[in-house]
Amino acid sequence: MKRLKARATPPLASSPASPLVPPRDLDERTTGGDSASANAAGDRQSEHISLTPSGRTSADDSLRPPAASRNPKAPPLPSRSYFSARHDRRILLMALASGFPAVLVALILLWSEPQPARVQWTLTVVIIGFWLGFSHAVRERVVFPLQTLSNLLAALREGDFSIRARGAARDDALGEAMLEVNFLGQILREQRLGALEATALLRTVMAEIEVAVFAFDSEQKLKLVNRAGERLLAQPAERLMTKSASELGLADCLSGESTRTLQMPFAGGAGPWEVHRSTFRERGAPHQLLVLSDLSRALREEERQAWQRLVRVLGHELNNSLAPIKSIAGSLESLVARETQPSDWKEDMRRGLGVIASRAASLNRFMEAYSRLARLPLPRLQPLSISALVKR
Repeated sequence: MKRLKARATPPLASSPASPLVPPRDLDERTTGGDSASANAAGDRQSEHISLTPSGRTSADDSLRPPAASRNPKAPPLPSRSYFSARHDRRILLMALASGFPAVLVALILLWSEPQPARVQWTLTVVIIGFWLGFSHAVRERVVFPLQTLSNLLAALREGDFSIRARGAARDDALGEAMLEVNFLGQILREQRLGALEATALLRTVMAEIEVAVFAFDSEQKLKLVNRAGERLLAQPAERLMTKSASELGLADCLSGESTRTLQMPFAGGAGPWEVHRSTFRERGAPHQLLVLSDLSRALREEERQAWQRLVRVLGHELNNSLAPIKSIAGSLESLVARETQPSDWKEDMRRGLGVIASRAASLNRFMEAYSRLARLPLPRLQPLSISALVKR
């Protein structure tokens, strides 16, 4: 079976006291390629990991989480020294036991025949040396790939998805195990990259939206705020973090109905505000998401449109009433200005003044109707009989 080699790497942070020898000849596989080319190990080319002076790999540092954030709550692995020693000893004893009968027979035959003592002792040392050497070689051949797999899995557990095992192929059982670990690292790497891209997109959206977004933990301590929230409270995020909702003046927003309109003055605006509150969980702990939307701009726009509609209606009604009044008044003025009046000028004058009075009364009723509409009381919610309403 082809021996799997690995380049020496520093001990992993998850097990600083691990007595295992780090794997040698680890390489970094390129992220490209399809699944068909991954099945043929001989056709694939590996890119070696370049080690920095500190011993860490310099490739794909952007995909590795900070040391303080790598599985902070992950339970520590049990010590592997005792298990490895037992396994090493068991393999060594089995190798020694498998060769012991042959060595014993060879020594009996060697010492049973009359030979010079120098020859007998030399052959005895050679036989025992080869026996012990091959036994230790068998032990290394069995144990070393397990150490390589252990370090690869520990690297995945620590969030380092750039390390790959060389010699992963489908022509033997151990090669298939290495190949599956490489596939697992590639999948985790792609998932980590997708999560980083999604997080970057979310941060960009949060920074650009015009609504203030706050996130509070179970103790109502601020954990997240966007730029609109900073402008609303007139403070940078560094000063706002870990402050309580009461210190920020947002305690009233975290109580009451989840969706409502609230009038509250802040350093960055006076409102009114539309409040949306929801809950989410992060690492099992409940959090509250608070979104404040400034309604003043929307209300001003709606008020402007309402005034425009009102002015159009008033202008239309005034034109309908004033145009006939102006026309009839001009006709009556020209009639009065004549030197000789017609015989029926009084009748024309009476009809013209009647039209003017009618139009003025109509305009007065229109203005009174709008005045009553402006003085309507606020609606009151109360039970209503639908059957009686339908009968009416």
